[in-house]
Formats: sequence, structure tokens, C-alpha cells
Amino acid sequence: MNHSPQSLSTDIRTVAFLALAPAVALGVARFAYALVLPDMRADLGWSYAEAGWMNGVNAIGYLLGALAAARVVAALGGWATIAWGCGTCVLALGLCALVRDFTALSVARFLAGAGGALAFVGGGFLAAAIAQRHMTKGAFLLGLFYAGPGLGILLSGVGVPAILEAGGAGSWPLAWAFLAALSALFTAGLWQVRAGGEGARSNVHRRAPLKPMALFLAGYFCFGCGYIAYMTFMIAWVRDLGQGAGFQALFWSVIGLGVMVSPWLWSGRVSRLPGGRTFAALSMILVAGAVLPLLSGAVPVLLLSAVLFGCAFFGVVGSTTAFVRRYVAHDAWASGIGAMTVAFSAGQILGPIGTGFLTDLMGGLASGLWASAGFLALGAILAACQGNPGKT
Repeated sequence: MNHSPQSLSTDIRTVAFLALAPAVALGVARFAYALVLPDMRADLGWSYAEAGWMNGVNAIGYLLGALAAARVVAALGGWATIAWGCGTCVLALGLCALVRDFTALSVARFLAGAGGALAFVGGGFLAAAIAQRHMTKGAFLLGLFYAGPGLGILLSGVGVPAILEAGGAGSWPLAWAFLAALSALFTAGLWQVRAGGEGARSNVHRRAPLKPMALFLAGYFCFGCGYIAYMTFMIAWVRDLGQGAGFQALFWSVIGLGVMVSPWLWSGRVSRLPGGRTFAALSMILVAGAVLPLLSGAVPVLLLSAVLFGCAFFGVVGSTTAFVRRYVAHDAWASGIGAMTVAFSAGQILGPIGTGFLTDLMGGLASGLWASAGFLALGAILAACQGNPGKT
């Protein structure tokens, strides 16, 4: 059912602010680690496997948070779930600025992951409920929500390399403090549109049937394995190619801008293509983006990689919620989104740890990054084989 233009305008504004939840959960608390990683690894003497573990343990926290998210949304409501999730991320990012111990940093990254999952699923549920009120604009509204991480990626990309360059070697705690402050600002912004309980709770006790969408879930697992390796180690690869802080900031900011414009690129396609075809098509764009830096270290090639990856990877994520909206009954949406998030986060556990281990074993990042491109291709194949499961 479509509502009035005034109602649509209000809902667009609400979803735009809701997008600050994944900006915190993913754009900052998850992805900005790649910007801080090279300085942390050099200062703390980590292997690539240890560096990968820090994003792996973040994904473990994300997995556990995703498993609990549907029940938390049912018990507390979407807005309270977002508040708890974002608040946990802010505290975890602040802890990263205060400790050097490997275990303590692992705990902080775990908490950031758990909080991020709550914020992401809570926000995704509310955004999906709003999108349902505007069927012709539903895909655009979901795309707007999934553009949120781009803002976090963009601003962290502008700030962190500059801080590290100004602070010199070992200044990574200052970068984490900046990221904590940025996330606190985003979290405060969410309160500007907190909708006094409207759509806050749902009948999410019904579980979404998983068997009819098993291929899609398997493809999303492979996507999680592949994309997170790129988003964990690509700045290290760019740095190893001899590019300085300015280009690192530009590269990361281009990815963020790509995420932000992706709703305008893919929202219509997400709403039209059946089964897993949108997922598959966007995943193949990611394969191209992941392979390009391995073929050439030229600046135009690196920037094209950032454009392709930024424009496509959250389109893939957005296609999963569109899939749930189309093929899962309303009272099982939170469960369906939670199941997608579980598959996603399980892949994210394996991806950075496996890439780091393979890098240490083979003596270079190229082998791990090639493996990540392979996982992205496999995910595309699996999703392309996913048919229309019918409304369940």
C-alpha cells in the first residue's frame, strides 16, 4: 500500500537516519579496522594470521549477536535494539584506544561485532517495515538504509590515514579514539528520529523456513568469506605497493562513496530480478573488483577496483533483505534477516582468518586475495542457482 507524499518524505528521512546504525555497526566498527591494521601490525608485531583473527573474532561476535537479534527485537523493540547495539560499538571502539594486549583487543573486537549485529538487524527490521508501506519505493528505501555504511567508510577513510600520518608510527590508539567519537556522533543522530514505539516490536517468534532458500544462504556465506578478506587486507596491499596515506584515504573514500550511491544504481534491479539473480550479478562485479589489483598496481586500476567494489558490495547485502521481503512472510522477517546475517557472519569468521593464515603460509598477500575472489565467484554461482522459493 502506498501512502501520501508527505508520509513518504517522512519515511525517507527516518530511513536516512536509520542508516546511521549500519554506518556505526559496519562502516566504522567493522571496516575501519583495515585502515588501522598496518600500523597496529607493525607496532605490535602481529603475523597476518593474528591480524586476520582480529576481524575473525569481530565476526564471531557478530554471529552470536545475529543469533540473538530476532529475540532481542521481539523483546525490546527495534529502536532499543539499535541503541544497545550502537552503544556497545562505541564502548568497544573506545576500549581499542586504551589497550595493547592481544586478548583485550580481541574482547573489544568481539563486543564491536556483537553490538554491530544487534544494530544492523534492528535497523534492517525497521527499514523493511517502512519499505513495506511504500511498495513502489520499497527497494529504494532499503537501498538507502544499506548506503549507511558508506558514510562510515568515507569519514573513517578521510580521518584515519591523516591521523596516522600526523601521529607517526604507533599512533593507532588515536585513530581508534577518533573512530569511537565518530560512532558516538552517529549514535546521537539516531535519536533525532526515534519513532516513539511505532513499528518497534514485531511478531518475530515465527521462524523463517530455511530449506527453500538454502542455495541463497550458502552463496551469502561464500560472499562473507570473500568480501571481508578484501575489506580487511586491501589497504595493506595498497600500502605494500608503495602508496602513501593520501592515496590510502582516497582509495577508502572511493569505496565509501560507491556504497553511498549504490541505492541509485541497484534499487530498481533489486526489485525486479527473481530468486538470487541480482545477488549473482553484483557478486560478479565484486569478483572483477577483487581481481583487478592483483593484475596491476597502477593507480587507475586500483581506483577502478575501489569503484567496482564500493558500488556493488552493499548492493549484494541489500539484495538479501529484498529477497526476505519478497519470499518470507511478514511475521518471519526478523528471523529471515537474522538467518541471512548468520550466514554472512559465519563467512566473515573464516574469511580474514583463512586469508591471513594463507598469506603467512605462502609469504604474500596475493594468495589470500586470490582465494577471496574465488569465494566471491562461488557465491555468485550458488545464488544464480537459487530459484523462486515462493512466499513462505
